[in-house]
Amino acid sequence: MGQFSEYKGVSTLLELAKKPIDLTKEGAISEKRICQLTAKCDSLRLIYATERVNEKVMQALEDLAHQADVFSKMRAMQSGETINAIEGHESEDRAVLHTAMRNFFSNEYLSDKAKDAAKLGYAELEKLKAFLDETKKQGFTDLIQIGIGGSDLGPRAIYLALQAFAEKGKRVHFLSNVDPDDAAHIMQGLDLSKTLVLVVSKSGGTLETLTNEALVAKGFLDKGLSIENHFVAITGKGSPMDNPDKYRESFYIWDYVGGRYSVTSMVGCVMLSFALGMDKVLAFLKGAAYMDKIALKENIQENLPLLSALLSIWNRNFLGCTTRAVIPYSQALLRFPAHLQQCDMESNGKRIDKQGKKIDCSTGPVIWGEVGTNGQHSFYQLIHQGTDVIPVEFVGFRESQYNKDLEVEGTTSQEKLLANLFAQSLGLATGKSDANPNKVFPGNRQNRVLLAKRCDPYTLGMLLSYFEHNVAFQGFIWNINSFDQEGVQLGKVLANKIIGLFAKKKAGDLDTKTFPAACAYLKIIDQL
Repeated sequence: MGQFSEYKGVSTLLELAKKPIDLTKEGAISEKRICQLTAKCDSLRLIYATERVNEKVMQALEDLAHQADVFSKMRAMQSGETINAIEGHESEDRAVLHTAMRNFFSNEYLSDKAKDAAKLGYAELEKLKAFLDETKKQGFTDLIQIGIGGSDLGPRAIYLALQAFAEKGKRVHFLSNVDPDDAAHIMQGLDLSKTLVLVVSKSGGTLETLTNEALVAKGFLDKGLSIENHFVAITGKGSPMDNPDKYRESFYIWDYVGGRYSVTSMVGCVMLSFALGMDKVLAFLKGAAYMDKIALKENIQENLPLLSALLSIWNRNFLGCTTRAVIPYSQALLRFPAHLQQCDMESNGKRIDKQGKKIDCSTGPVIWGEVGTNGQHSFYQLIHQGTDVIPVEFVGFRESQYNKDLEVEGTTSQEKLLANLFAQSLGLATGKSDANPNKVFPGNRQNRVLLAKRCDPYTLGMLLSYFEHNVAFQGFIWNINSFDQEGVQLGKVLANKIIGLFAKKKAGDLDTKTFPAACAYLKIIDQL
């Protein structure tokens, strides 16, 4: 498989990037352009008229997608072929089947392997239903989910996004940071006799998670409560945590479901079903499964994840943009950018290709974001008038979640929220001239707008899958492995060494010659 620069479409796009469309020209963003550059999928609308693209650019991007063979790669992924590997080098050697954890609503499977994976996922859902009935009878009101990385960011983001649909009297708390203050804050005021604890670790050996579990378990034991009645494991089958003597139930995570793609597995579903009920969780999974099918379509106007990925490739590799902001105009999506940050940057923050060679192009940009309209009073100054162009993907909804709004001076709060979203999108693109240089807005700050009717479970499932496949398609084009995370390993190894130094220091057995740089930090700590 060739390098990125060898694709025929790359040279075409490089030439087109020398003179991209000028969005600041009067009439450049017309009603006709907005209508023509709006893609539809179920209740979603992707408006990309404010991107610096024209018909020639879009055709060249579509050609690039075919040259990179992204459609067969997506089919291979969803069929369970081994794609998580680096040829000729020691690496993970796995299928990537997070899609199978929600694709059991139809008998149309791409392969027997995907069908078998879906059956396993469905069996866990059936087990979960029985668990929910049992715990509901016992009157549990609170749940603590202990996990880190993909075991926290995705589940936390989705729970907060769907709190409006939570069952009365059900609360969820998330403990990820090994900082003991985090655990102490969560435990304060909880009635532990009515609290369940989910401990999430695929390997069963995640140090931060096991440390937090021990800290929380002590709180239960101090109250005279048994761990085996309150603690639940979400782990790999046969892991050290798959222990019926310690946990009242174990739900399984499969090897082919990566952490940052695991929210539609038991990693997210146990917690979500406790808070929302099974019907809403099934709606969430159906939404994700629907978008999985959309990601297989070869018409890019129907394939929203691919269309978005191609626009990101254009901005990153041809217009030279190093970051991308995701700005949801919805308080419900408060933590969604943090989840996307991990999903994108842990997946596509790679510098070698799938053959182990140094890649010849820029890969994953820095992903960041905050909810609007808060961001307008924070970092929008830099986006509008700073020296760097930062592409933005806005996310908005026609309706609010709670349907509790008020018309003030002729418009509702939701309408005012959308007005701000549209104004920022158009303002970034068109800019503003002025005799005073301090009041000049250069414009040509490309962005796109993803709109939906309402942030409900089904729609959120679609959004989650949309962003997941957006990441995967970019990785396919760059020919990188988007499904491992070697980059997090070095810090873990060094941290474990330093933890050992702390232990030796307490025992009076510290040899400062073994790791002198780390020992210097320990000395400074002693001076505080």
